[in-house]
Amino acid sequence: MNRLMPRLSSRVAVALALSAVAPVVTTPAFAGDADLIAAGKYIATASDCVACHTAPGGEIMAGGLAIETPIGPIMSTNITPSKENGIGKYTLQQFDTALRKGVRADGKHLYPAMPYTAYALLSDDDVAALYAYFMNGVTSVETRPAETRLPFPFNLRFSMAAWNLLFLDNGPFKSDAAHDGEWNRGAYLVRGPAHCGTCHTPRNLFMAEKISSEMSGGDVGLWHAPNITSDANSGVGGWSVEELVAYMRDGHAMGKSQAAGPMAEAVDNSLRFLTPGDLRAIAVYVKTVPPVHDTADTQPVFAWGSPSDDLAGVRGVALPLDRNSMTGPQLYDAYCATCHQAQGQGSFDGGLPSLLHNTALGRANTNNLVIVMLEGLHRQPGVLMPGFAKELSDTQIAALASYLIENFGNPAAKVTVGQVAELRAGPAKSALVTVARTVLALGALVVIGFVAWLLRRRKTTARTA
Repeated sequence: MNRLMPRLSSRVAVALALSAVAPVVTTPAFAGDADLIAAGKYIATASDCVACHTAPGGEIMAGGLAIETPIGPIMSTNITPSKENGIGKYTLQQFDTALRKGVRADGKHLYPAMPYTAYALLSDDDVAALYAYFMNGVTSVETRPAETRLPFPFNLRFSMAAWNLLFLDNGPFKSDAAHDGEWNRGAYLVRGPAHCGTCHTPRNLFMAEKISSEMSGGDVGLWHAPNITSDANSGVGGWSVEELVAYMRDGHAMGKSQAAGPMAEAVDNSLRFLTPGDLRAIAVYVKTVPPVHDTADTQPVFAWGSPSDDLAGVRGVALPLDRNSMTGPQLYDAYCATCHQAQGQGSFDGGLPSLLHNTALGRANTNNLVIVMLEGLHRQPGVLMPGFAKELSDTQIAALASYLIENFGNPAAKVTVGQVAELRAGPAKSALVTVARTVLALGALVVIGFVAWLLRRRKTTARTA
């Protein structure tokens, strides 16, 4: 059992601090285990279970969210205590096996879209607390989400057994004596419950995390989860612990970045509810992750930009009849300057971010910039920036983005019309399905050829005899 993690009884005050999360519901059978349920609620929040297991407009933890992957959508399951449609019949051992080994109670394997490779590091205490919470602190919902339907051969769930042999490490987390308790707590949270590497670590051909490139950046659907290693230019080496804590707690750090897309969801659903001590532990650990440098980053990605104002030359000038011919300054004046100000400095109170010293404009990968322009920036409880997908064409988005980069960001970064079109269209089909089918076909031909050779050899041997 993990000696690093404090006993459940000492975590009760921490768990009960989550007053903003749905209230704990207890049953008479577990009335004496309120502390255990509260501790499980905290770990479930740290694990952001609600993000994947709650569909838009759906019941909490009832599943039904289609999680986009390169091989097709994977449907999240109902993990409420419903005995017919959820996990209500699971024993603690079955719950543990699903959570840390990726095998359901019926013996079928889960797909690693459920980050059991990270949850494998959970301590025995935290697994027991999670079980108590899900069985007694979550409202039972009697709905059954649609089944996952992946193309052949990925629909063969038993193939995940071989995948697990290659990429699933046995836990739980073991503390590192070379570091103090705060660092180890952060390492446990980042690698385990918070499963940060699921988004921020790149994947290999088999869709497993490249551990050698831990936290160096990965793709989450159309979004790019940036490098958060300790590299001073490409990562967060230039961030202070306090700035990282503020970013995780509030979703933005002045003069650095603001959360959008999946990261905004992680802040809103999970990170902002963690204790100050846990947020600091995460920040302390992240700042020690071995640096991975992108040669395109010649200075810190948050350090680009200086005030620039080209609007005087376009105001009072008639717009072209062909709106696709509008220049970057004209588009900025029409759609951005009201909030971000003429020189890109943002609002005076900081509520609307500055475009200067902003990682959204400083990274070589510009996908997030384009998606925010198309879809807007949404945070609980409202919208911080509207999307312009219905108002601006691909040409206009590319022209505006290029203007923003050239004037306020890293001029080496690029946005093309084709890139905008691809991101607007949504996730592209992956070649993995074709590759897997080709490999299986070639393997089958090899096996057939080998069997044919054996049969001919036996016939020849029989004739000789």
